[in-house]
Amino acid sequence: MAIVAKKIQDAKVASIASAKDAFSASQDFIFTDYRGLTVEQITNLRKQLKGKGADYKVVKNNFARLAFEQLSAPGEVSSYLKGPTAIAIAPRDANEVAKILFDFVKEAPVLQVKGGLVGKDVYTAQQVEAFSKLPSKLELISMLMSVMNGPARNLAAALNDVPSRLVRTVKAVADKKAEGGS
Repeated sequence: MAIVAKKIQDAKVASIASAKDAFSASQDFIFTDYRGLTVEQITNLRKQLKGKGADYKVVKNNFARLAFEQLSAPGEVSSYLKGPTAIAIAPRDANEVAKILFDFVKEAPVLQVKGGLVGKDVYTAQQVEAFSKLPSKLELISMLMSVMNGPARNLAAALNDVPSRLVRTVKAVADKKAEGGS
């Protein structure tokens, strides 16, 4: 039976509000178990994530659960909020954040990815790993632009080839006449 506190502590309310503010800036979250990482490793991971515009926060599980409930987050993430949990908050490209986390796991195998909330979908650790192997949004746009640019490039080369062939033919005829005339 749970004991209900008669007075809500201001520090706890402030912590939940702080977590809610941090979570409201994004729709993509990856949950990790950071147990066993040194302070230096966590600092290094935070620097790598900061380079992609992401944050890596350790929040009390109950506070995080309440913040997600208050934000009406889609999906059930409370199953990932057990044990020591740090949350990678990805405001832009969750794919890049997942790549960084899985690259970091190669360096520090004690870091474990528990799962993620990407958009409105809850992902398992295996799904987050598969998601990390996909090309990023910018890479996909680059691929698309390259494919779209190909036909235009080929047309320009074909149109440029006609006058250059004419010039080479006229030059060859002029060279032949110059040789025959001497």
